[in-house]
Amino acid sequence: MLSIGIMGAGMIGGAIAQRLGAKGIAATIANSRGPETLKDLVTKAGPSITAGTREQAAAKDIVFVSVKWPALQGALAGLDWNGRILIDTNNNMQKPPLPPIDIGGRASTSIVQEWAPGARVVKAFNHHFFMNLEKSPDADGGRRVLFYAGDDEGAKAEVASLIDQLGFFGLDLGDVEHGSRLFQSPGGPLIAHDFVKVASPLP
Repeated sequence: MLSIGIMGAGMIGGAIAQRLGAKGIAATIANSRGPETLKDLVTKAGPSITAGTREQAAAKDIVFVSVKWPALQGALAGLDWNGRILIDTNNNMQKPPLPPIDIGGRASTSIVQEWAPGARVVKAFNHHFFMNLEKSPDADGGRRVLFYAGDDEGAKAEVASLIDQLGFFGLDLGDVEHGSRLFQSPGGPLIAHDFVKVASPLP
């Protein structure tokens, strides 16, 4: 199984750690303040989740990045990605009531690709409120939907497999330039919706 790292231990990063921990999937989580500050989170997430440094988390095969947009470029700087998968969970938002950060009408994930040269970037795990990611993916007789988009088909396949392992229903929306905009906040029509894939009734 591919190794997993999480850069960022805020609401989204913490929720992802808990979902991985609930399935017993090993992952290393890091923040900007050091592993010693993550004791409570890793205890809550379960024994498969360990705290580490930024470099340790970023060295894994699949790396979630869940860092506030103003700090994101710095968090990614100086890391050698060498074809590893980076899951972009970010949006160009600030804490309300501050306005969104102006990125000139671009797809935010295209900027992440520039900030992480050599990474195979897939946007995912960003359209839900964090409390929906913390919950069981089972809902209303079906599975919560997670959208994903990226330019590398192999990377998307690995992310889709992980989404399925976690119990969510993954839905591929295509490439970065077009597909990721559908669930990019602000403005994406699919942002913040809690869609559920319900099994079709038997005939």
